[in-house]
Amino acid sequence: MSQRIDLDHGRFRQIIRGKIKQNLRKYISQGEMIAKKGGDKVSIPLPQVDLPRFKWGDKQQGGVGQGDGDVGDALGGQPGQGPPGQGPAGDRPGEHMAELEVSLAELAEIMGEELSLPRIQPKGTEKIVSWKDKYTGIRTTGPESLRHFRRTYKQALRRQIAFGTYNPKDPVIVPIRDDRRYRSWKSEPLPQSNAVIIYMMDVSGSMGDEQKEIVRIESFWIDTWLRSQYHGIESRYIIHDAMAKEVDRDTFFRTRESGGTMISSAYKLCAKIIEDEYPPELWNIYPFHFSDGDNWSIDDTHTCVELMKSKILPAVNLFAYGQVESPYGSGQFIKDLTEHFGDDERVVTSDIKGKDAIMDSIKEFLGKGK
Repeated sequence: MSQRIDLDHGRFRQIIRGKIKQNLRKYISQGEMIAKKGGDKVSIPLPQVDLPRFKWGDKQQGGVGQGDGDVGDALGGQPGQGPPGQGPAGDRPGEHMAELEVSLAELAEIMGEELSLPRIQPKGTEKIVSWKDKYTGIRTTGPESLRHFRRTYKQALRRQIAFGTYNPKDPVIVPIRDDRRYRSWKSEPLPQSNAVIIYMMDVSGSMGDEQKEIVRIESFWIDTWLRSQYHGIESRYIIHDAMAKEVDRDTFFRTRESGGTMISSAYKLCAKIIEDEYPPELWNIYPFHFSDGDNWSIDDTHTCVELMKSKILPAVNLFAYGQVESPYGSGQFIKDLTEHFGDDERVVTSDIKGKDAIMDSIKEFLGKGK
C-alpha cells in the first residue's frame, strides 16, 4: 500500500511539474509566484481538477435524443451559466483555485528545464567544493548504525503474515537476517564557491513603475536560479540617476527618483565594491544592470566603457545588461555596449520589450552557464 501511495504521489508531482512548466511564462510575466513567496517556498495557484464520472439519468426522461432543445445547443447547460462576469446571478458553483507550495529549489529546476539552462561551472570549484552524504533509499546490507528499524519491522511483519506464523492475539515480531533494511546513501558534491550578485538599476525620471516591476520580476528569477547553483550567495543593490548609492533590497525595488542619468556613477560604485570586498580569485561575481538606455552624454558612455574594460570585466564571471523599453528613454546604451563588447562572451545584453519578454531575457543572460 505504501508503495502505491508513493507511486501515486510521484505521479501527482509529475502532473504538477507539467502544469507549472506549461504555465511558466504566464507565472513569470504576471509575477504571481513572487507575490505569494514565503520563506524558501512559493505558492502557485492551480485549477482544481475533478475526475470525470458517469451519472445515471431519470428513467422517465426517455431514450437517446429525447427532450427539449435544438441542434447546436450546448449540453449540460444550466440557467444563469455563461461567460464569467456575464448573465444573471446563478446558484451553480464556480471554478475553484487551489494553491500548491513548491520549494524554490524545485522551481529553479523546473525553470532550468524549461529554458534549457546549463549548469554553471563556478570558478575555483576544485579548491572549494566539499562532499555531502545524502540518504537516497533502502538496501538489504549495511552497517548496523544505519539500520532502518521501521522498514525492518514491516518486512518481518510481511514475512510472518505470508508464512502464516503471525498471531494477532500474540503479535510478536521477530526479525531475521533477511528482514533487515538499511539506509543507503551516496556522496554528492556540495558547491561551496561563494557568489555575489550586484544589481544596478536606473531610477531616473524615465524609469516608471512598469519598468521597475519588470526589473523586480526578472531579478527574482535570476536570483532563484543562481541560488540553486551556489551554496553561498550574497546580493548587493545599487540605484542611480545622476549619482549612485548602495541600498537595501526593499529600497531597491520601491524607491521613486527623478532627474538625469549618469550610468558611470553606478559602474564606479560597482567596481569599488568588487575591489574592496570581493577578490575575483575567491568570488564568482555577477553584475546585472537594468536601464532604459538613456545616458547623460557620450563622454559618460566612454567612461562606462573604460570602467568595464579596466576594472569590472577582468573580475566578473558575467556582466549582464538588460534594457527595459520606456517611452522616454533613448535606448542608445545597449547599442554602445554591443559596439564595444559584441565579441566579448563575458558581456550579455538583452532588450526587454515588456513582461512577456522576461523569460527570453533570462535565457539570454543565463543560457551560457557562466
